[in-house]
Amino acid sequence: MTSVASETWGLVFWESRGTPFAAVVGPEDRTVSAPVPQEARFVGVQFAVGTVLRAAPTSTLLNSGIELPDTTSGRFWLDGGRWHTPRVDDDAEALVARLVRAGVLVRDPLVQATLDGSPVATASRTVERRFRAATGLTRGTVAQIGRVRAAAELLSAGVQVSTVVHRLGYYDEPHLARALRRYVGRTAGQLRSGAGGAIALPAPADDAALTALADDVVDGLEHAVAVGSGVAQR
Repeated sequence: MTSVASETWGLVFWESRGTPFAAVVGPEDRTVSAPVPQEARFVGVQFAVGTVLRAAPTSTLLNSGIELPDTTSGRFWLDGGRWHTPRVDDDAEALVARLVRAGVLVRDPLVQATLDGSPVATASRTVERRFRAATGLTRGTVAQIGRVRAAAELLSAGVQVSTVVHRLGYYDEPHLARALRRYVGRTAGQLRSGAGGAIALPAPADDAALTALADDVVDGLEHAVAVGSGVAQR
C-alpha cells in the first residue's frame, strides 16, 4: 500500500498470526510504500501536529519509526513504563489520557500558538527552531502536506483538476502535479480514476472510525488525537 506523506506521528498496535506488536511511527515528508501484514488486526492513534512524545523528539522520528520492546497481548513498553495495549477505539482514548497524566505526551505552547495563528513575542528563527523540534518538519512543509492531502481527497472524489487548483490555491496544474508526485505518489489522473493500487488517505473527519479525544484531563491536548482501527484485507 502507498502511504502518503504525513505531518503527524502516531502509535500503532497490531497482531499478526497471533503475535502482538507495537510501534511509534514518525511523520513523513515523502510518499512511501507501507507493508501491511495480511489479516493483521490493528489499532492506530494519530497525534495532531505539535504533540510530542517525551522520550523521543519528533524530529528524530522523521521518515522512520521505533518498534516498541516487550510487547505482549496485554501490555507494551514506552518511556520507562508498561502500558495496557488498546484493543478498541475506547481503549486507545483511555491510554492517551493516561499518557498525558504521566507526562509522556506534551505540547510546546509556542508551537500551539503558531499553529493557531496567534501572535507570539518570539524571534521568527526561534519559532521555526522550536516548531521543527516539535514536529520534525518546517512550517512550510506542514502546510504543503496538508494542502496536497486535501487535493488528493478531492481528486479521489472525482473533482476536476482545474477546480482543485483553484480551490486550494495552487499556482497552476503543473504545480499541483509536482506536489502530488512528491507527497502522494500518484498523478491527478490516477487519483480520479482509482488507478495505481491502494493508497492510504486519511478518513474524513466525520468518519465513525475516527474519533476526536475530548477529555478534560487532556487539557492542552484536547482534540489533538484521532483513533482508528481495522483489519488488513488480502
